[in-house]
Amino acid sequence: MKAARLIVMGTALLAAGGAGIMALKLMNRPQEREVVREDGPRLETEQVLVAANDIAMGSGLKPGSVRWQEWPKAAVAHGFITQSSSPKALDEMQDAIARGAFFQGEPIREAKIVRSNRGYMSAILPSGQRAVATNISTETSAGGFILPNDRVDVIMTRKSTEEGSADFVTETILENVRVLAIDQTIEEKDGESVVVGETATLQLTPKQAEVLTVAQQMADRLALTLRSLEDSKNDNTKAAFHLLTGARGAGTVRVIRYGAVKDVRTNSEAAQEE
Repeated sequence: MKAARLIVMGTALLAAGGAGIMALKLMNRPQEREVVREDGPRLETEQVLVAANDIAMGSGLKPGSVRWQEWPKAAVAHGFITQSSSPKALDEMQDAIARGAFFQGEPIREAKIVRSNRGYMSAILPSGQRAVATNISTETSAGGFILPNDRVDVIMTRKSTEEGSADFVTETILENVRVLAIDQTIEEKDGESVVVGETATLQLTPKQAEVLTVAQQMADRLALTLRSLEDSKNDNTKAAFHLLTGARGAGTVRVIRYGAVKDVRTNSEAAQEE
């Protein structure tokens, strides 16, 4: 009996000791610090009108092709259409035409759209300018690489007016003119797909339009030559206005002999060209 009591008492003492040690550890345990998270400054946003999908140049903007999107207010650039400034912009886009291409998610800028119900071409034409179409082909349009907004020269090729001559005369009748539109289709040729254009629409002044119209009647062929960006930085254009008046350039004289008309260059002009 004494032994059993001793065992019970020993067990109780051990349990009490363990409980005391655990209590001391809990008392000596450092108090956990309460972490307080502070929210950073709230980012101010603005509803900006963006393209809901890719929009090609000249396409009409419809309510389904644009949408509102959250945009950081600090990143809203001048020209963006915002909901605060134009709350009815989705409805107002029905008569708008894309002056340039938009990619999906790109903000709609006022500078890149034309608000007009009269058509794209008349909307993008500057005041005092005319849109004139001329027939072309891949052989006469830089192999089909001419695109809208490119700058080109127009070259006229015609048979010589000299009696009995089988020569051809070439002349640049328009320089640095802007291409407004060009109809290009994909055709199959020798088993390969090629781009074929039939008509180019050029931006001209009224007088330049007259020059092109006269050249279309005189020419056996009109060719478009694509200008590099370095050669077309300005909007200055030139035209062969002598086609309208019949006046010849300096260094050229018209000789009429026995009823035959012949344009002859002077020696100084020929030397300059050589």
